[in-house]
Amino acid sequence: MSVEPLWEVFVRSRRGLSHVHVGSLHAADAGMALRNARDLYTRRQEGVSIWVVPAAAIEASSPDEKDSFFDPAVDKVYRHPTFYDVPEGVEHL
Repeated sequence: MSVEPLWEVFVRSRRGLSHVHVGSLHAADAGMALRNARDLYTRRQEGVSIWVVPAAAIEASSPDEKDSFFDPAVDKVYRHPTFYDVPEGVEHL
């Protein structure tokens, strides 16, 4: 018996919000993964949109390499809010 591929499931709970990872499941194809995700993760109608992504298609950074992977961002002062002067009278940016 072959093992079905693993799928990662993302659900958007309301319009205007981002999709959030809610879990994983095994399914033979994308259609089945979508139907199973609906049944497993939106039983109480808490979702308006579901994404299913093959887990094998996700490339992720390693927590062990966080220092070397994210370190270059520290050199770019323009990425920090302290680099910008906020004009007087501006309440919201």
